[in-house]
Amino acid sequence: MFTIGAYCKISAFNFSGTSESQTGCFGNINKVDTTGASCKTARQEGLDYCGGPASEKIAERDLNNMNKYKAIIKSAGKKKCVDPAVIAGIISRESHAGTLLKAGWGDNGNAFGLIIVGRWNGEDHLLDATQILIDMIKGIQKKFPRWTKEQQLKGGISAYNGGLGNVRSYENMDRGTPGDDYANDVVARAKFYKRKGY
Repeated sequence: MFTIGAYCKISAFNFSGTSESQTGCFGNINKVDTTGASCKTARQEGLDYCGGPASEKIAERDLNNMNKYKAIIKSAGKKKCVDPAVIAGIISRESHAGTLLKAGWGDNGNAFGLIIVGRWNGEDHLLDATQILIDMIKGIQKKFPRWTKEQQLKGGISAYNGGLGNVRSYENMDRGTPGDDYANDVVARAKFYKRKGY
């Protein structure tokens, strides 16, 4: 399921913005550094540019569909103490807010739902998937106790896709994830959704 793509170096892209929604117990997404989407991911999305601007454009394309799930995303985030913007960023990356799914299934039948498990478009599904993310963040906290809270959050996002074993260093945590950019792209998309009230 995890593929190694061409690596494209992109300078860090900083976002600003706030939301009334909670930041969660695992760090402030607006303080997480990110290079955004790799050139490979951007090309797959039909873009001729990469980095943070590409992630924002992709997230913007998903916004109308994402808003259909905003209430359950925010509710799941509150119940699990995870920033809803992070959940939205993962949903955008995993399923384009459900638009890539057929009867709830995606990734050529290897993944189910907006994120991964449960009734594909229900809050129970989001709660289960968010718990998996929390478990990955906690695993990164144990593996890299000296990382900042925000670095651990980013590492957990990468591990959500590639597994704890794939995260071996902060700088290369996304190596081996699709597009070699999973956490960087999700973080950039999450910052966009944070500004949109998630």
